[in-house]
Amino acid sequence: MRQENNGTTARRVQASVTAGLKKGWSGLIWLLKILVPISFFTAVMVHFNLLHHLDFLLEPLMSLIHLPASAAVVLVIGLFSGIYGTVAALSVMPFSMDHMILIAVFTLISHNIIQESLVQANSGIRFFMAAAFRLVMSFVVTFICAWILGVDPGTAIAASGTATQAAAVPFSAMLTEWGISTGKLCVQIFCIIMPLMVVLELAKQFHLIDAVTRVCAPVVCLMGLDRSCAMLWMTAATFGLAYGSAVIVEETRSHAYDREALTKLHLSIGVNHAMIEDPALFLPLGLPVFWLWVPRLLAAMAVAWIYTGFSYARRLNAKRAGHKKLCNH
Repeated sequence: MRQENNGTTARRVQASVTAGLKKGWSGLIWLLKILVPISFFTAVMVHFNLLHHLDFLLEPLMSLIHLPASAAVVLVIGLFSGIYGTVAALSVMPFSMDHMILIAVFTLISHNIIQESLVQANSGIRFFMAAAFRLVMSFVVTFICAWILGVDPGTAIAASGTATQAAAVPFSAMLTEWGISTGKLCVQIFCIIMPLMVVLELAKQFHLIDAVTRVCAPVVCLMGLDRSCAMLWMTAATFGLAYGSAVIVEETRSHAYDREALTKLHLSIGVNHAMIEDPALFLPLGLPVFWLWVPRLLAAMAVAWIYTGFSYARRLNAKRAGHKKLCNH
């Protein structure tokens, strides 16, 4: 009997590992379709100083969050293509470590914004509210991080010039350097994604996610969220809004969630989701772990608790107004 159980467990482990490797490989191929062309396009723009011509338009906006004008291109890429596009662009553009941290913080909050806002729109919050809120929070959190890091806005302006002075080397040399650096980045990301997908498949196969959800219920309360939203929060935190979209949409349609609790959840996960894979993609670039995980986690907590405070104040005000109206009669 024990031998039969061991055989069943072994088969489940094998199936999970196989499924994880297949999903990891499929994800890598999908990643390369985005990473390679965007990386090459960005490298060509930098090589021929094309970004320098946009400085007068981008500099005022980027200076608000202490970034050089050339960073706007990376942020736009992240907004519409996701984290992979941002990593691809950063791998070929000469930003300082502080500027790379700020770009990562901004993009981790606002990336793939159209697709992910549509997911939120189908599961409890309006599309434009979801997208606008994430954009505003990106600027706010990035500005605060820049202040904490002590990034001087003047250095951002100076960096706009240095970040576009790459045309001194021959095009063939640039192409060779781009090929080597992009190849190394792909290998590093491969080494992160493959084991990660295997672990997630094992967790699903052995129902560890449900157990973790129960254990994490107090954490969800600490985040300022309703305990009933623990499953949705865990799905978004583990798989993200895009990969976890099917679970999130189906769960909100099949269960009657309190509207206020659902709105608060969406504001929170809009700021902080995909806590495993997305930050990990920046690690090959040498970014510090603290700035990849902590700022948006704290921002998500602050958003939920502030929303709770406003909701309580609104209910209290409505109650007082109703009481006053009753007394007048």
